[in-house]
Amino acid sequence: MTATPDLRIPRLASPDLLRSVFRRHAAGVAVITARGASGPVGFTATSLTSVSAEPPMVSFGIGIGASSWPAIAEAGHVGVHILGEHQQELAATFARSGADRFGAPTVWHEGPEGVPVLDGVLAWLVCRVVARVPAGDHRIVLAEVVVGDPSGPGRPLLYHQGGFTALRD
Repeated sequence: MTATPDLRIPRLASPDLLRSVFRRHAAGVAVITARGASGPVGFTATSLTSVSAEPPMVSFGIGIGASSWPAIAEAGHVGVHILGEHQQELAATFARSGADRFGAPTVWHEGPEGVPVLDGVLAWLVCRVVARVPAGDHRIVLAEVVVGDPSGPGRPLLYHQGGFTALRD
């Protein structure tokens, strides 16, 4: 007979505990982009946060082992894109290691400050990076909003229980 663990007993802090807890936390899905030395880079992020209204500022986390980190570490500006529920494949492409993130079927154009801007998103911002704060194996990037467009149609894409999902009525 196999004993079933009592899930009501607190567990000591570990990466597995943190992942298990945050799988229960539904988060909006964003794609962060930047212009890198050898072309555009980008990654899917669920850590996007509004930080300040005056000045308008956002933050997001990125692992220092991520393929996009070298470009984000040097970028003066980044793009922040809020994905719609119709963009699960786009989110998966930007989350997949080794994917051709800016090849077809991804549609994008060079936006302000040379930042790659994705087409068809719910909203986008171009932001000036003001700080990169060490946080364990990640960096928290603080970025001041320069310009953006909140007018894309649709409803937001969410990440929950390890997968992409949509709001339910």
